[in-house]
Amino acid sequence: MNNTRRTDLAAELDLTDKSNIDERTETHNGITVTTVEVLTDSAAERIGKPKGKYITLDIGKIWLASDNDFEYAASLISDKLTMLSDELCGKKPESVLVAGLGNRRITADALGDETVGLITVTRHIKNVNHHLFSMLGGCEISAVAPGVLGQTGVEAAEIVYGICQQTKPALVIAIDALCARSTDRLATTVQLGSTGITPGSGIGNHRRAINRETLGVPVIAFGVPTVVESATLVFDALEEAGIDNPDERLLEVLKNRRGFFVTPKETDTIVRELSRLTAKALTLTFGGL
Repeated sequence: MNNTRRTDLAAELDLTDKSNIDERTETHNGITVTTVEVLTDSAAERIGKPKGKYITLDIGKIWLASDNDFEYAASLISDKLTMLSDELCGKKPESVLVAGLGNRRITADALGDETVGLITVTRHIKNVNHHLFSMLGGCEISAVAPGVLGQTGVEAAEIVYGICQQTKPALVIAIDALCARSTDRLATTVQLGSTGITPGSGIGNHRRAINRETLGVPVIAFGVPTVVESATLVFDALEEAGIDNPDERLLEVLKNRRGFFVTPKETDTIVRELSRLTAKALTLTFGGL
């Protein structure tokens, strides 16, 4: 039944055939970290994910976590961000553009926009007062929340590309809400990817990709699943009841309802805390404040 469910998470893909795919798992203070590296184009085509590295951190319900657990999760995410950044750039980047993707008017899709509002941008400080910028430390950081095509009439990738042409960042961090296959992963998982991102792909709205090929600079995707397809709830219930092969008529009905998505009732609180976590991890990695 898993093949009928949408997901943006590499950790949820069927990796029965692991040829040219490296998968490893580690645990840090109760947080499970799964790294899936797709090594060849043929493996990428087989699983439907671009060639590259995907790091999944199971952080749990961070909106209920203690301050210490929150800080530890942010620090661990920062460590993995630093690792990906070093691999893509060869060294710590001098300048970073944070692109907060999504629709700010839809709470479950507002992770990127809210995160941009919480980070400390420093590019203008460097241009105005280089001495102060040096005292702050960290990278030159700029940020944009490009909205969605229906709001602006412009692809988010086009806006980010235009900014890259003007500001010349060494690295782009694209933040977006994702779709999960399992309700257990809703808002409890962070995925970092070295391959960029295609906004809206998890819910079937394939927009222009934001990656090294389209922007000309490395892109790290930072995503958190905040929705699942409504059919997932039915499949979860069937699996709990021990029904592994439902009637084909039911599958057809669910297939025709693929435009409906579900998010937790506490989404406003969840997205607020996840945005704070994301901003904290970015500051630990690239910022000086």
